[in-house]
Amino acid sequence: MKTQRIGLTAVSGAVLTASLIASAPAAAQQPWSVSANIGAVSNYIWRGISQTDDQAAIQGGLDLAHESGFYAGTWASNVDFGDGEANYELDVYAGYDFTLPNEDFSLGLNTIYYAYPDGDSNIDFWEIGISGGYKWISAGIQYTAWGDTANEDTLFDEGDLYYSVGVDVPLAEGFGIGVFGGYYDFHNDLVPNVNADYGHWGATVTKDVGEFGSFNFTYEQNDGGDDDVWDDDAKVWVGWSKEF
Repeated sequence: MKTQRIGLTAVSGAVLTASLIASAPAAAQQPWSVSANIGAVSNYIWRGISQTDDQAAIQGGLDLAHESGFYAGTWASNVDFGDGEANYELDVYAGYDFTLPNEDFSLGLNTIYYAYPDGDSNIDFWEIGISGGYKWISAGIQYTAWGDTANEDTLFDEGDLYYSVGVDVPLAEGFGIGVFGGYYDFHNDLVPNVNADYGHWGATVTKDVGEFGSFNFTYEQNDGGDDDVWDDDAKVWVGWSKEF
C-alpha cells in the first residue's frame, strides 16, 4: 500500500512483487520482443505490506524489450486500501539493463509510476532506481522522485528511499529458493513523533512447471517499524504466474 495505508494491513513481489523491478523481460532473437504475463496470488504483498488486506489478487502485465537492454511495460493488480480508497493499481515502468564484460555481474536503471486511477485520494507516486548484482546476489535502491499526496507531510512522497537485497539460488528439477530483505526510509512521518520506517524479510520456494507457468510458496514479515505502525504478523502466501 502506498499512502495513509499505514493503519491498514497495508509491495514485490513486481512487481515489483515482488518483483516488477527485480526482473526485466528477456530479449528474443529479434531486436524487439513483446511478452505478456498473468498471475494469481493469495495475498498481494509489496515490500512486506499487504496491498489487499490479506486477500487474493489477480495480476497481469505487458512488456516490450529491445536487445540493447531497454525495456518498458505496464502491470495491474486489484488492491484493497479500505473504504474510499483505490480498488486497483496500474503501474507503468521502463528501464535499461547494461551489458557488462563479465556476465556474472548485472547493472540496471529503472523508473516506475504507481497509479491508482479510481481512488478518492491523491496517492500516485513515481520512483527511480538502480539495481545490480553478482551471480545469485542482487541489490537495489529506489528513490521516490514525486508523490501526488494531498499534503506534504505524509508517506510515499518525494525523498523516500527503499533499499533491497536478495539471493536466488536455482535448484534441480525446476525448483529455486530465495531469501530477501528490504528497508523503507521515509522522508516524512505520517503524524508528528511517529517513525514509520520499517524493515522486512522473507523466503520463497519456486517451481517451474513449463507450459503451465511457475508456482511459488513465500513467507514474509516486517518489524512493524520503531513505533509499531505496520501490521507485523507473519504472512504466508502462494502464487502462480505464466508468461506468453
